[in-house]
Amino acid sequence: QVQFVESGGGLVQPGGSLRLSCAASGVIFSRYYMSWYRQAPGKERELVAGITSAGGNTNYADSVKGRFTISRDNAKNTVYLQMNSLKPEDTAVYYCHASRSTYGIEYWGQGTQVTVSS
Repeated sequence: QVQFVESGGGLVQPGGSLRLSCAASGVIFSRYYMSWYRQAPGKERELVAGITSAGGNTNYADSVKGRFTISRDNAKNTVYLQMNSLKPEDTAVYYCHASRSTYGIEYWGQGTQVTVSS
């Protein structure tokens, strides 16, 4: 019924780029605050970027500012993460997250692997 499906991960060399997508179904997508999180082996999950429901405001972790861009297309029920100048320390499983905090509603995608290596 409700699904958030990530795609676009893979293996890339340092300095390269990837664009992740997260496609939603079964929800009124335009009502949700959308975020990207990541989790590397042996580390806790961390917030990478977030975007408001209409796309007017974004926020980023300090470690990715200037390199990553979050965006959304509500007509396509999809949120994106453009990742440039990738570093080995960006290697992680990336998850999309949907939230309507005032209603206590949240959803997670299944994750997509990003590996940055020579």
